[in-house]
Amino acid sequence: MHATHDPAALPAPEIAFDDFLAVDIRIGTIVAAEPFPEARKPAYKLTIDFGGTIGMKRSSAQITEHYTCAELPGLQVAAVVNFPPRQIGRFMSQVLTLGFPDADGKVVLFHPGMPVPNGGRLF
Repeated sequence: MHATHDPAALPAPEIAFDDFLAVDIRIGTIVAAEPFPEARKPAYKLTIDFGGTIGMKRSSAQITEHYTCAELPGLQVAAVVNFPPRQIGRFMSQVLTLGFPDADGKVVLFHPGMPVPNGGRLF
């Protein structure tokens, strides 16, 4: 999660269905979470397994308010896997892990209500 979003913001402009299809959102399982003390905003470094064709990817996620590094491994999360990698300090974030703001604007990870196969694409 790289940007702070205003929960009261107006809806985004209408887009074509093909625009939605261009964003590749996949499910993966967090296999490791580490502190990221050199990040400007509190964050963790995540390693996420997206299965066969995509494999392991890394992500910086500003999720320290609701999660500890110890509880994250094993949690399935959704991420955009086709944005270009983003350099954050000396860390290369390869995917954008998705979440929603709580009432205070703190990130709550977006994840399925039951286990699904890693690599599955959102539709």
